[in-house]
Amino acid sequence: MIDPIIRDRAALRAMVTPWKRAGETIGVVPTMGALHDGHLSLVAAAKAACDRVIVTIFVNPKQFNNAQDLANYPRTEEADARKLERFDVDAIWVPDGDQMYPEGFATTVSISGLTDCLCGATRPGHFDGVATVVSKLFLQTGADKAFFGEKDFQQLQVVTRMAADLDIPVEVVGCPTIREEDGLAMSSRNLLLSDRARVYAPVLNAVMENVAAALREGAAMADLLPDAMKRLERAGFTDVDYLELRATDGLALLERAEVPARLFAAAWLAGVRLIDNIAV
Repeated sequence: MIDPIIRDRAALRAMVTPWKRAGETIGVVPTMGALHDGHLSLVAAAKAACDRVIVTIFVNPKQFNNAQDLANYPRTEEADARKLERFDVDAIWVPDGDQMYPEGFATTVSISGLTDCLCGATRPGHFDGVATVVSKLFLQTGADKAFFGEKDFQQLQVVTRMAADLDIPVEVVGCPTIREEDGLAMSSRNLLLSDRARVYAPVLNAVMENVAAALREGAAMADLLPDAMKRLERAGFTDVDYLELRATDGLALLERAEVPARLFAAAWLAGVRLIDNIAV
């Protein structure tokens, strides 16, 4: 079996060029590794929709505003490659920093509006880093379709807008959030949770589901927030970056679910930042 791991831009280009000439559809699944069933659901969706599938693994330093967070991010390349074997992907693009950001690299892709709230407000520069690396991955892989999970819904909105604004000919496909049996949204960061913290982590989703149910009945966020915050505090969440209702289209802040909306949350548990969102 040919090793599907590609580490050199020229080698990736040499692989992709004949696929494009043959008119084959290329799907890309951008990841930072530490693959879980959520990632693998994206790979399955790509395999079902495309002739060729490339999975990218790159821990992107430009989207981390905290050096310790970058250092702690799990890196499990060998295990990731084993998990991908059963999908028979055509390539795993694993560039190092010099391949992505060679000496003299001086360009940043920045999206306004969508990045001013939620994770954009609490992680300065994060979405500039996301938009920059994803635009490079789209162009490097020549992808026709790109698959992202709705768990990172703001990211999905950002990369969709970026591709449209820059006329990158790729269709961005959003796929449903995959959850553990107890409701916790699957995330690479879950590997950083202690056994004790893992027990309490699903409380975030449980609280959100209760708030969402009340919002669907016409309740206002201001009336629901105090109790939600108390429940999270009792479960051991030490800081809540946000718990907000926002419009699905455009992410405008809402007080009531009077238009299609999603409830967003980011909170810290035992030093690990967990995020989630659900449709309302």
